[in-house]
Amino acid sequence: MTKSPVPEVSILVVSYNTKDMTLACLRSVVAQTSVPYELIVLDNASSDGSAEAIAAQFPQVTLLAERENHGFAMGNNIAARSARGAFVLLLNPDTVILDHAVDKLLSFAHRTPEARIWGGRTVFGDHSLNPASCWRRMSLWNIFCRTSGLTGVFPNSPIFHSEAYGGWDRGTERHVDIVTGCFFLMRRSDWEEMSGFDPALFMYGEEADLCLRAERILHAAPRVTPDATIIHYGGASEKVRADKMVRLLRAKAELIRRHIPAWQRPLALALFRLWPLSRWVALKLLRKRGESMQVWQQVWTRRGEWENGYT
Repeated sequence: MTKSPVPEVSILVVSYNTKDMTLACLRSVVAQTSVPYELIVLDNASSDGSAEAIAAQFPQVTLLAERENHGFAMGNNIAARSARGAFVLLLNPDTVILDHAVDKLLSFAHRTPEARIWGGRTVFGDHSLNPASCWRRMSLWNIFCRTSGLTGVFPNSPIFHSEAYGGWDRGTERHVDIVTGCFFLMRRSDWEEMSGFDPALFMYGEEADLCLRAERILHAAPRVTPDATIIHYGGASEKVRADKMVRLLRAKAELIRRHIPAWQRPLALALFRLWPLSRWVALKLLRKRGESMQVWQQVWTRRGEWENGYT
């Protein structure tokens, strides 16, 4: 680890029962980062020995071994309190830094200071594109496309799959609405001005909420670059798919309530609430009676847990 009295960037890693992946992530940071940095790891009361392994293998890391699971949002907020760098970089534990990606992301931030939030390109373990590094904000149109199934029929369409920037290979630098929290860079002063993540968003949606708030308050225009590329496996700490979808849909419902224009909100929520039902019915009609259909059936049955967001 580069030694510096004042690091340029504080790298925050929030882990939960991902010991082996977290250790691999930390090894990649140490091997691939040349700028002055510090590593702050907050472990959310893992039961797999994560905290002990991190302490043993990385004594130079600032380790916050918590006794309760704070979730991703509050976990990062707590970790950021210990940060000393001019920038904070949120990094998921199920990631691997490739080809000096942190250095390149910081260079990108210095070249495009007006963006105020920066991200890179993510790939899966086999180095195929993981498109979930960034998103367009939810809108009445893209909610309709998802509920009607148009996103599934036209996955590469920038019109019918606009929330995921369909058809864009992430191979060019551009403005985006939302940078995903797995590889998310922001000036620490801006992070503090925005009070970090809203802790009400326990898991999922926190980075979307922060980006959209920062756009209004700081006039942020988030940007991503393909020069800074990492592996992001995705979903490592969330094992039960139905539980993951319930959490995700609850966060999305909350984002609709907060960030969709008031006059569109009732229709947007009504369409959104039908999405799991439309998926379940479609799979049933297609006679695809596998795990996927069961998941969507469970999610629809549990709609009382997510359809009103966190309100």
